Amino acid sequence: MTTNAPTRHPLPARRAGFARKGSAFLATHPRARLAFLLTAPLFWLVVVYVVALALLLVTAFWSVDSFTGEITTEWTMDNIITVLTGSLYQTVTLRTLGVALAVTIVDVLLALPIAFYMAKVASPRMQRILVILVLTPLWASYLVKAYAWRSVLSQDGILEWLVSPFGGHTPGYGLPATIITLSYLWLPYVILPIYAGLERVPDSLLEASGDLGGRAWPTIRLVVFPLVLPAIIAGTIFSFSLSLGDYITVNIVGGASQMLGNLVYTNVGAANNLPLASAIALIPIVIIFGYLFLVRRTGALDNL
Repeated sequence: MTTNAPTRHPLPARRAGFARKGSAFLATHPRARLAFLLTAPLFWLVVVYVVALALLLVTAFWSVDSFTGEITTEWTMDNIITVLTGSLYQTVTLRTLGVALAVTIVDVLLALPIAFYMAKVASPRMQRILVILVLTPLWASYLVKAYAWRSVLSQDGILEWLVSPFGGHTPGYGLPATIITLSYLWLPYVILPIYAGLERVPDSLLEASGDLGGRAWPTIRLVVFPLVLPAIIAGTIFSFSLSLGDYITVNIVGGASQMLGNLVYTNVGAANNLPLASAIALIPIVIIFGYLFLVRRTGALDNL
């Protein structure tokens, strides 16, 4: 009597051999290993970011049927012409640029002394404490922080209570309140790149400047500032770009003021005009890409 022996499939052995060969290949080819690791995230970035921007650009050249409210996929330049020539959009664009520049300047002026103290003056233990304090606001909700400033800047808020005995008054709601709130929100994003840039400045350069008779301000201006300039510009990229596209803060503390983000939100929601909203959204995108193009040679992008 003969029995049929179970058939052994060589598939698992082949898979194990293929895995070993693949591991050996990746171990000896670092570029292939890097490409293998980056393929999935780069694919996701291309699909989510690049394709989304491309669709946004395409949508800006469509129109909305005034009768049905449906999007018409016929190519037209009407939205682009409306955004470029309309006085409302020009005014709001200039206002948004002014707010973004003001927030950036305020954040840089506040971040420089804080980052310098953290990197060059504070002890290692104090450095760690200060880094934690800088990062702590990032753990809180964006809306909570914005509404907290709304409470502070209100007519009956704590700021009014502090300055009223001296005859002062709060700025109330409007563009000043928007600049104050956005400056607070984005300040950690400016401090951290500058702090990292200052940490890379050798202490021996500061000591050499002092030995050669250099005082504090000339040392900072002639020695420290040129070395830390790329880090400063890296911080401005965060504050400028985030302020340029923000629309929530101006809704909370801006009063009747409008920025580009508000126009985009209004046309997407209430007006149901996605092509016009896409055309408006192209303005901050073009401004940001133009700014990145201008600063690319400063080395700021290497500090992000």
